[in-house]
Amino acid sequence: MHHNHGRGFALAETLICSGCGVPIQTTDPAKPGFVPERALAREEVICQRCFRIRHYNDVAAVALEPEDYRRMLLSIGEKPAVVAMVVDLFDLEGSWIAGVHRILGGQTLLLVANKCDLFPPETNWQRVEQWLYRQAKEQGLAVTGISFVSAEKNSGIDALLERIRQLRRPAENVYLVGTTNVGKSTLMNRLLERLAAEAGDKPEEGLVTKLRTVTTSPYPGTTLDMIAMPLGDGGFFVDTPGLVHERRLIHFLAPEDLRRVVPRRRLRPKIYQLEPGQTLFFGALARLDFKGGARQSFVCYVSNDVSIHRTKLQRADDMYRKHAGELLSPPGREAMQSYPALSRRPLKVRRGQDVAIAGLGWVSVKGEWAELELWAPKEIEVAIRESMY
Repeated sequence: MHHNHGRGFALAETLICSGCGVPIQTTDPAKPGFVPERALAREEVICQRCFRIRHYNDVAAVALEPEDYRRMLLSIGEKPAVVAMVVDLFDLEGSWIAGVHRILGGQTLLLVANKCDLFPPETNWQRVEQWLYRQAKEQGLAVTGISFVSAEKNSGIDALLERIRQLRRPAENVYLVGTTNVGKSTLMNRLLERLAAEAGDKPEEGLVTKLRTVTTSPYPGTTLDMIAMPLGDGGFFVDTPGLVHERRLIHFLAPEDLRRVVPRRRLRPKIYQLEPGQTLFFGALARLDFKGGARQSFVCYVSNDVSIHRTKLQRADDMYRKHAGELLSPPGREAMQSYPALSRRPLKVRRGQDVAIAGLGWVSVKGEWAELELWAPKEIEVAIRESMY
C-alpha cells in the first residue's frame, strides 16, 4: 500500500485521499473515503467521491458536523498562526463564519476576497477594500489585511503569497479557512503550484513538489479534512474543510440549477426603473415587491443565467402559481418540488443600501428610500447592508 507522505496529519500507515484529505477505506461505499480495492494501485489515490466530482461534476452529500468544524477551529487557535480567511465577494453574507472572531481572536487574520473576475473592469478596488474592512468590523473581525484574488483566473496569487510571507513568522502554520463554495480549494491549488515551482525538484527542500490537486467542484463540502504541505522551516500550509453555511440559497438547489445561479462569468448588472406596485421575480427563487417610495432605479447583481421578470404586484401571486419552474426558473419544474416556500419579509431601505440574498446576489436601491417586501425561503439569510458601490 502507498504511504501518505506529507499529505495530511494522518499517520504514515494511513492512506489519505489526495483530493479531499479523508482516510481511504475499502469497505463501505456509502461512507467518506471509499475506494474500490483495484484503485489502490493507482499512482494517485483519490476517493470515489472526488473521482466522480473530477470526472462527472457529480457530488455525494458528505459534510462534517458543526461541532467538528468548531473543534478544527479551536485546534487552529492553539498556537500563533496566520489564518487566511477566504470570502466570496459575490456572496459575502454566505461567506462569514459565525463566531469565528471568538475562536481565532488572537491570530493574524488576512481576508482573501475571491472571485474578483466577476466584477466590472472599472471597479474601484480601493473603495471596495475600505467597504470590506467595514463589513468585517461589523462581524467583529479584526483584519490585518485584505488581498483580492481570482482563483479561477489565477490572478492576485503572487501578491497574496507575498502578503502571507510578510505576516508569517518562521515555523508558523498558515491556515486557509472559509465556508463551502467560496473557491478555497481552487485557491489552494494555485498556491501549491507557486510553492512547488519555487521549491524546484530538490527533495531535501521539503515535500511541496509532491503536488496533489484538491478536488474542486461547484458543490458545497468538497474538502473533507485538513491537507498540509510542509513549508520547509517546520511550518505547514494547511487547507481546511469548508464550513457549511446553512442559510445560503445554494444548499437548496439541484446541480443543474446551481450551474445557473453560481456565476462563472463577469456580472452584467441589470437596471430596472420601478414604480410602486411593481414586482421583480428572480427566476422562481425570490421575488421583490416595491410597495412604497418614489419611482426609482434598482440595480440587480445576480448571475447572468438567472432570468429576471418584471410584473405588476397584483399579478405576482398568480404568475408564480402558473409559471414557477417554467417561465420563472431556476429552479426547474422538477426541482420546484423540493424548493422551500417563499415567505414575506418587509424591508425599509434607504439610498446607499443593498438588499443581499445569501447565494443569489444583491439589489442596490438608488432612490431616497423604498418600502419593499422580499419573498424568499425563510431558511435563507437576507441582509440590508451598506452598498458595495
